[in-house]
Amino acid sequence: MASVAEIEAALAAVGDPVRADHERRYLKSTRKHYGTGMPAVHRIAKGVGRLDHATLVDLVEALWQRPAFECCAVAVDLLVHRVKTLGPADLPLIERLIRTSGTWALVDNLAGNAVGPIADAHPETGVVLDRWAGDEDFWVRRSALLAHLVPLRRGGGDFARFARYADAMLDEREFFIRKAIGWVLRDAARTRPELVFDWLLPRAARASGVTMREAVKYLTEDQRAAVLAAHRGS
Repeated sequence: MASVAEIEAALAAVGDPVRADHERRYLKSTRKHYGTGMPAVHRIAKGVGRLDHATLVDLVEALWQRPAFECCAVAVDLLVHRVKTLGPADLPLIERLIRTSGTWALVDNLAGNAVGPIADAHPETGVVLDRWAGDEDFWVRRSALLAHLVPLRRGGGDFARFARYADAMLDEREFFIRKAIGWVLRDAARTRPELVFDWLLPRAARASGVTMREAVKYLTEDQRAAVLAAHRGS
């Protein structure tokens, strides 16, 4: 297994200072950036090799303590690649990572591709998501929404739970909440447009433009027209 120092050296070796400066400004990041592209991050994470659960957690914790954004990105990748080995007992760790991420570029992968599969496989974790949905930290609330993204995209998942969260957050002004609601509705509509339409139509006047632009993408032409008319109040 590669050490933290070896992983960081590999990330730095393929970094690009120009890209690093751009990413730091784009993400409004306070972290150090090497400017390492995500394909290289994925490759380096994959190269870590097989890990038992305890070693995985220790490595993730150690990488998260490093100042570089890319070290955190590798930590997230390690969890996502090994999500089948994770369970409800790992949610406190993931919650801590979400709270200290400070950017969608880490939060979204954690929520969608780590929390989502855990919650889908273990329905009892719904009580954790319920708590997250009412949290003061909008990244945690966003994570409660995005945890439903992949299961609903695949035609499964708990739409009723997501809908309850979305209804409670629909009037929020936070961009990242508005966008997340729209994304999940969009992906749920890929397989169940009628379900999304029936939920969205009576709430269209409350939904933000950011939410609506995403949510209507996979509705039928007639459904889209009806929802947009309701949104405009016409």
